[in-house]
Amino acid sequence: MRLELVPRASVSPIARALSPVIAIVLAGLMAGLVIALMGRSPMAAFDIYIREPLGDSWALQEMGIKMIPLTLIATGLVYCFRANLWNIGAEGQYTMGAIVGAILPLATQGMELGRWLLVIALIMGAIGGAVYALIPSYLRVRLGVSEILSSLMLVYIAQLFLDYLVRGPWRDPKGFNFPQSVMFDTGSTLPILFEEGRLHAGLILAVVVVLASTVVLGWSLFGYAIKVIGSAPKAAGFSGFSASRISLMVFAISGGLAGLAGIVEVSGQIGQLKPSISAGYGFTAITVAFLGRLHPLGVVFGAFVVSLTAIGGENAQIMLKLPLDLTTCFQGFLLLCVLAADALTSSSIRVVRTPKKEA
Repeated sequence: MRLELVPRASVSPIARALSPVIAIVLAGLMAGLVIALMGRSPMAAFDIYIREPLGDSWALQEMGIKMIPLTLIATGLVYCFRANLWNIGAEGQYTMGAIVGAILPLATQGMELGRWLLVIALIMGAIGGAVYALIPSYLRVRLGVSEILSSLMLVYIAQLFLDYLVRGPWRDPKGFNFPQSVMFDTGSTLPILFEEGRLHAGLILAVVVVLASTVVLGWSLFGYAIKVIGSAPKAAGFSGFSASRISLMVFAISGGLAGLAGIVEVSGQIGQLKPSISAGYGFTAITVAFLGRLHPLGVVFGAFVVSLTAIGGENAQIMLKLPLDLTTCFQGFLLLCVLAADALTSSSIRVVRTPKKEA
């Protein structure tokens, strides 16, 4: 006897809308059980994880800061995932975008050339991430190499390259031998939106990217081609859509948005290059993309939920002495629950009896 998933003839729109909510509730219950087993109050943890961050202006701004890179990267991943392509290396594209985008601000440090420098840095960061993402796409199209493995391995190359730069040629000579670059000039940093807090203008970029991607994926021929290639590649071939060309284009867009997120993070709140410029945004964005049901507007909801748990996890570490890794576990629970909810929403479980073998 075995279990099979049988696609449903039709799926209720209400069920599709409720499935991520149910996934969040189930993941919360699982996290509450773990917290209870650790000898802490699940209700106290819920209060610290959820209620307190939503009622504090500083915490809301910190959530916004985390949402910016998550939203940019996850929106880019939506392009790939809709085409049934698996870009797992957004973390590396994020890092490479930060490196390429920082070239001009570091080379002109101290010159005070104005805000146009920031615009060029953002464009260069997006180009750096896009070019880096084209490597696994090209290997897949020309040589049949799995984009999952190649994109993932390129993450470590980018991170080691950044580490080399900030410990070697780009290290601040006046930085007391710390592995970091010089600070960016004011003209190379994103302006702060509010006087009290750190929320920067990267939020505006994220909103523009989400709205533009909603239009492209929902109402353009390119968005339709992505959908067809992802769901019915043979039909796409008969329709005249080139799978190879679409593969290169979606990886370039995905990597470009990841690279943009990298330079936005560096020029927004960090202000310099360091060995670690990411809190695992490239990998966490995978959860955000699926939590948002592979829709740009849904990505905003997914980024909000993940950012809320991240801020709440930092508070719980201080107030309840809970390990910060518990937040990572919760995000893992969340991804599993989202995938399970999607599978059970679009398919039903059928029990298949296997015939007994004759002796």
